[in-house]
Formats: sequence, structure tokens, C-alpha cells
Amino acid sequence: MELDKIERLLEKYFEADTTVAEEKLLQRYFSKDDIPENLQQYVALFKFMDNAKEERFSKEVVLEPETRGAGNSLYKWMSIAAAVMLMFGVYLGKNYYDEKELEQQQALYAYNETKKALDMLSHNMERGTEKIGYLNEFVVAKEKIYNKK
Repeated sequence: MELDKIERLLEKYFEADTTVAEEKLLQRYFSKDDIPENLQQYVALFKFMDNAKEERFSKEVVLEPETRGAGNSLYKWMSIAAAVMLMFGVYLGKNYYDEKELEQQQALYAYNETKKALDMLSHNMERGTEKIGYLNEFVVAKEKIYNKK
């Protein structure tokens, strides 16, 4: 019964659903000596947790006083420089984008004008071809007249 309860608690523990009281119960259980063989793999984990609670940092921490002059000033100037570079980049990027947009509009305009000119040339060529057809009839008629004599 107790083993079944411990196994359910372990499942909850690894799913991070246990309460503090349940974790203490697991800690106490795995600190005993007579643990079944199928649960022996968890003994090291809970012993480590128990030992980790006992650890203390024994060295002295030396905190240096904060210097307000050089460090903060450098940070401020670096921030200002970064902001200026960002604005400069945005400005150049916008100019580049505008130039490309204008170039694209000019190319589209040139394409449309060329298309109109070629359409007009095609239309006039078609009319000219019709007139040449009449001229051909004239030549045939002239040949008939001159060949009769």
C-alpha cells in the first residue's frame, strides 16, 4: 500500500504537481535504508536534494563601490551613437526605397508608352497593307489592259 502511494507521488513529483508536504514525505521515505530495488534509482536524487539544503556559501563577497563617472558616461554615449546610427540607417533606407520606387514607376511609364507606340505602328501598318492590296489589283488590271494590245 505504501509502495503504491510512493509510486503515485513520484509520478506527481515528475509532473510537478506535488505539494510541499508531499515532497517532504518523499524526502523522508528515500532517506530510509530499506527501499525496494525498483525505487533505488531515485535515492541519489533525493539525497542530493537533502545535501543541497545543507550547503552554504562560505566565501566573502566583495562588492566594489559603484563608479558613476566613466562607466555610465560611456554607456550613455554608446546609446546615443546607436540611436543616431539607427536613424541614419532608416533615413538612407527610406531614400533607397523611394529611388527604387521612382525607378520602377519610370520603367512602367516607358513600357506603357512603348506599347502605345507599337500599337499605333501596328494599326498603321495594317492600314498600309490594305492599300497595297488595292495597288495589287491595279497592277493586275494594268497587266490585262496592256497585254490585250
